[in-house]
Amino acid sequence: MESILASSSVLPSALPAGEYEVFLSFRGPDVRKTFADHLYTSLYRSKIRTFRDEEELCKGEGIAPSLVQAIPNSKIYIPILTKQYASSKWCLQELAQMVGCWKQKKGHLILPIFYFVDPRDVRHQHGSYQEAFVQHAQKHSPETVNEWKEALQEVGQMKGWHVTESDSQGAIIEQILSEVELHLRGIYTLVTDELVGIDSHVEEVMTLLNSSSSIGKVVGIHGMGGLGKTTLSKAVYNKICTQFERFCFLEDVRETLTNSEGALSLQNKLISSILKKDYHQVSNVSEGINMIKERVCKHKVLIVIDDIDGRFEFDKIIGSLGDFSFDSRFMFTTRYKRALDFFPKCKLYEIGEMSHPLSLQLFSKHAFGMDSPPMEDSAISEEFVKVAAGLPLALKVIGSLLFRRERKFWEEKLIELQGIPSTTENKVQERLKISYNDLSHNEKQIFLDIACFFVGTHKDLIYYMWSGCDFYPESGITTLIHRSLMKLDEGNHFWMHDHIKDLGRAIVREEDIQHPYNRSRIWSTDDALDMLRNTKGTERVEVLRVDVKSREHEKELKSVDFKDLSGLRYLEVRYGSIMGDFSQVLPNLCCLRLPHCDSIPSDIYMKKLVVLDLKECNVKDNWRGWNRIKGLESLTILQMGNCRSIKALGNLSGLKKLELLDIEGCTKLTKVNGLEELDGLRYMDMGKRMRVKYLAKSAARYGKGLLSGSLSNW
Repeated sequence: MESILASSSVLPSALPAGEYEVFLSFRGPDVRKTFADHLYTSLYRSKIRTFRDEEELCKGEGIAPSLVQAIPNSKIYIPILTKQYASSKWCLQELAQMVGCWKQKKGHLILPIFYFVDPRDVRHQHGSYQEAFVQHAQKHSPETVNEWKEALQEVGQMKGWHVTESDSQGAIIEQILSEVELHLRGIYTLVTDELVGIDSHVEEVMTLLNSSSSIGKVVGIHGMGGLGKTTLSKAVYNKICTQFERFCFLEDVRETLTNSEGALSLQNKLISSILKKDYHQVSNVSEGINMIKERVCKHKVLIVIDDIDGRFEFDKIIGSLGDFSFDSRFMFTTRYKRALDFFPKCKLYEIGEMSHPLSLQLFSKHAFGMDSPPMEDSAISEEFVKVAAGLPLALKVIGSLLFRRERKFWEEKLIELQGIPSTTENKVQERLKISYNDLSHNEKQIFLDIACFFVGTHKDLIYYMWSGCDFYPESGITTLIHRSLMKLDEGNHFWMHDHIKDLGRAIVREEDIQHPYNRSRIWSTDDALDMLRNTKGTERVEVLRVDVKSREHEKELKSVDFKDLSGLRYLEVRYGSIMGDFSQVLPNLCCLRLPHCDSIPSDIYMKKLVVLDLKECNVKDNWRGWNRIKGLESLTILQMGNCRSIKALGNLSGLKKLELLDIEGCTKLTKVNGLEELDGLRYMDMGKRMRVKYLAKSAARYGKGLLSGSLSNW
């Protein structure tokens, strides 16, 4: 038995992002129900996204369409090379593509397992491998056969695991799992803003964390907003996380704790990140504290808790700091120094405003795409740096606003910025607002939607809603990214700096300081319920979210509650009971999301509706909505995932614009009517265990690729 650690020459420094983390390749009859199944289960329990191909499921001559994407989109390849592996042309096709991706030096990693086969037989095609190629030579071209041989030669030279009859397969699987986790750590660095001059800050914080005394167990990074506290903590986290057994970065703690179940959400994220395997979500805070004490504290951990305020009480959410191992480390970031008073032995690090030379460099990177301004723009750049007052976020946003704009535009914006009083309490937001003011109407709507609702949300579903509202999201999002007002992370989720998110919410609050129901967006459940219960709704409300999970006595909502919300284009109700006829209300609604609702409207007739999300709802076969659903002539996405009561979907033939259908987890579903008439359908998620009899004809028509993938991020 040999460890892959002996072969550093084939280990990449970074791995690519993709839909899957691990791709398993094996010949099904050899190990499908034994070694491959045990390995897959271990990877799955460790929350490692794994594509498991079973070659006998492949049909036709070529490699399956799903594999064409799965292989290059995976990070780590694990071929299980058995004695009969080479007898399968599909296995050899997969292996050749893996080696091809690996040779492109884009960071893919191959971890071969030689299962009851000598690596030399693989490398030189001896024994059963030689016999297999005698057969292949009679059926395939010499070029194809040579390609397969070269792939085997490459993989046969790699140091992997040689499993013999005397080895403990359970122990080897644990070694493989540890190896996979080790290499995945290197790619799970957090996305950070680019910030010049950060290296010295990183070294100082690391010095504080490396203290051998118990005082060095906790470091608090504090300073006013917009100075880069989160960026600094992420940079330190990225640099040292591999020195710990487990690690976790809890973001947006201040925002999370505004929700009724915020503390429970933080606990579950922490426990899930640290334990990984055999973890089931805790249902209450007391259970969470006990779980952390009994299991999390046993590990040497690095935990970063970002953006805390006075509402964060460590002992009531995490437990006792003294229960953690001596080698564990904690970092906190906060705008409020007093929030760190709870930790009397906490070492403090104050991050201040950027120096003038570094400010000029950061501004120039965004305004000109270089480290310093051109000579002719030097003087005016100095003035912009002065009004940005050493705030990195302001320097980035202002610089991005000015990029490739005419001189007159620069001069006007400078005058506008210089008019902001330097003593204003919220000087960061006032400077950021200048960039917001320069957006078009549609761009402003998209910006405010993200700031108030969609930070952390996958982009695709929301794109459809914006398109239905004629907001042109592709160009709008591009503008926001270029202006440094938001980002898309690797998973295509919206990300926005806390100060920019706060700016968007402040703009909405200013629409009517006293009366939330006169604002365009309502994200507070308290404000939403007050409006609905007292019929205060107005046509000004465009986007509304209500989460009544912890409000059992307030969960029932009726159609009459929404009668005055004629301007609503997005409605999300979680864990509610929605009663009544909705055919005469919400005429402009483009997106209706009712996840986890006990009951749903009896009649939906909304001509502008683009997205209907009924995931995990208690929808039944006799739902009256099926009679009218064909009238939803604009519907593009229908999500029914995990609706476990439904046995048959009503006639979908009228949904001529339907592109995406999610029925994953509908375990009782056996019939979908009208599917074959949906010419625009291009994606359907059925899950791996679905057995929908009526789909046989349609599946043949659409092809295998239509029935794969997952909408879980939506």
